[in-house]
Amino acid sequence: MASLQDQLRGLVYSTEHGDTCPDCRQPLDACACAELAEQERLAALDGIVRLRRETSGRKGKGVTTISGVPLLEKELKALAKALKQRCGTGGAVKAGVIEIQGDQRETLKAELERRGYTVKLAGG
Repeated sequence: MASLQDQLRGLVYSTEHGDTCPDCRQPLDACACAELAEQERLAALDGIVRLRRETSGRKGKGVTTISGVPLLEKELKALAKALKQRCGTGGAVKAGVIEIQGDQRETLKAELERRGYTVKLAGG
């Protein structure tokens, strides 16, 4: 990690290129940091989709999280939309993890297996 001085000395805006990325120092139009992060996330997956019921940090409200889906961000959002419609609930996609409101593990497991994914129930 760069020192604080190195971080503060970096170029933030250029009249020639406009805004620059703080990580790679390239103009935002040519920045590939998001694509590289997406590729690293996909490379770290093992091919198993994990369903977990979580309540921590949600004021006691339970959500079902789906992690390990080997899809790009755009396709992941489309899958989340279809799963939310299937369950009739709300949800979101955060950092490559789909969150569906309520305990929907059995419904989601059946739907994901129908779509061809290997699914494991994780957690309590």
